[in-house]
Amino acid sequence: MTDDDRPGDDDLAEMLRRLLGGQGGIDPEELQRLSGGAIDPAMMQNVARYLQDAMSGSDDGIDWSSARTQALHIANQDGLGITAGTRQDFDQAFTLAALWLSEATSISDLATPPRAITRGEWVESTLPVWQELAEPVASSISDALMSALESQTPEEVRSAIEGAGRLMRRVGGALFAGQLGAVIGRLSLEVVSGGDVGIPLMPDGEATILPQNFADFGRDLEIDHDQLALALATRELAHARLFRHARWLRLHVISQITDFARGVLVDVDALEEMASRFDPSSPDELRAAIESGALLPQRSEAQVAALTRLENLLATIEGWVDVVTADALTRLPAADRVAETVRRRRAAGGPGERAMASLVGLELRPRRLREAAAMWRAVTDAVGAAERDSLWDYPDLMPTAEDIDDPAALVARLQARARGEEPERDAFDDALAALLDEEADSGSSSPDPAERADDPNDEAEGPAGPRPV
Repeated sequence: MTDDDRPGDDDLAEMLRRLLGGQGGIDPEELQRLSGGAIDPAMMQNVARYLQDAMSGSDDGIDWSSARTQALHIANQDGLGITAGTRQDFDQAFTLAALWLSEATSISDLATPPRAITRGEWVESTLPVWQELAEPVASSISDALMSALESQTPEEVRSAIEGAGRLMRRVGGALFAGQLGAVIGRLSLEVVSGGDVGIPLMPDGEATILPQNFADFGRDLEIDHDQLALALATRELAHARLFRHARWLRLHVISQITDFARGVLVDVDALEEMASRFDPSSPDELRAAIESGALLPQRSEAQVAALTRLENLLATIEGWVDVVTADALTRLPAADRVAETVRRRRAAGGPGERAMASLVGLELRPRRLREAAAMWRAVTDAVGAAERDSLWDYPDLMPTAEDIDDPAALVARLQARARGEEPERDAFDDALAALLDEEADSGSSSPDPAERADDPNDEAEGPAGPRPV
C-alpha cells in the first residue's frame, strides 16, 4: 500500500463518529483498510459487534432485557416442568400449613392462593425487584467507567469521538447487566421458596415454592418429604402473610437496601488502571472485577450505619417468622430438624447473601437473628400472639434495635398498654416536656399587647421613646 492509499485522520475520525454516534454499523473490511491491513478482520469484527451491542442498549446505559435473557438462559438450561402430581402435593401442603399458621398468628391468610413455580417463573417474577436494588450500583459503575476511559483518551482524539462518553457508559451498563443476569440465573438454581432470600422479591401477597430446588434441598436431609414440604410451606406462608399485612414493610426493606447501594463508590484508581488496557473484544478482566466486587472499596461510615439498620430490620422480620413457624409446627415431628437446617444454611451465608454481595457489596445476613427470635418469644409468652402481631400495624410500633437488646423493657411497655396504663417516660419524653415548658415560660414572660394597654401603670412607648406625662 502506497502512502497515497493509506487512510487519513479524517477517515478514521469519520468512522468513529458514525459508530459512537449510533449511525449504523461498521464494515470489518473498512476497518482493515483503515488500519492498513495490520488488523485481523475477524478480531475487528468481534470488536465491532461488542461495541454495536453496547450502542444498542437503552438510553440509561443499562440493558435490563439482556439481564433477563441471561438469567432465563441459566434458569431454563436444566429446568424441569411441574407435574400435576407434584403441584397437587404442594397444594395440599400449603392448605394444611395455612390452617396451622392461623392458629399461631392473628395475621390473616393470603388473598392469592400459593403455588408451585419453575425456576424460569421465579426469574420473571423477581427480576423487577432485582433491577430496583441493583440500579444504583449499575449507574455508579457505568459513570465511573465512562470517566476512567475518557481520562485515558488523548486530548487530540476526544474532539473526534463526540459519543465516546455515551458508549463507555453503555459498555459498563452492558457488563453489569450481564453480571446481574448471571447472578439471578444462578440464584434460581438454589432458592427453595419466594421468601428464601429474606427480602420481598415476589409480588406482594404471593407465596411460592420451587419443587425442583426443593428436591435438591431435601435430598441429603433424611427427612420425610411430606414433613419437609409442610415445614417449608408454613415458613413461606408466614413470610408472605407478614409482608401483605404490613404493606409499608416491603418499601421499608427495599429503601434501606437502595440507600446502601447509592452510597457505593467505585474504586476509580483500579478502574482507570484496567481502562488503560481495556480490550472491547475481550472484556473478561473488567467483568471478573465487577463480579468479584473488586471495584467496590471499603464501606463508608454512612454505609456501615445503613448496614447495621438493615441487619436489625432483617433480623426482626426473620425472628418473627421463626417464632410463628415454630408455634405453627408443634405437631410436626421433624419441625426442629427443618428449623435447624434453615438456620445453618442462613448462618453459612445462603444464596441471597452471595447475590447481594456480588451486586451491591452487601452482606445480607441477619446476624442478630437469634436475639430477635428470643425477643419475639418473650413477647409472645407475655402478651400473646394478637398483641405481638399488632406491633406490625404501623412502622412506629415495630420493635427497635434497643428492644432486641432489652426485650424485658418492650414486654413491660406492652403489658402496661394492655392494662390501659400510660407508658413509662423515657429520655425523649423528658426532653420534649422540657422544651415545651421552656416555650411556655418564654411566652408568659411577654405580656399580651391587649393586657398592656389595659394596665394604667404601663408606659406607652412611641417611635421616639416613652410618652411624656
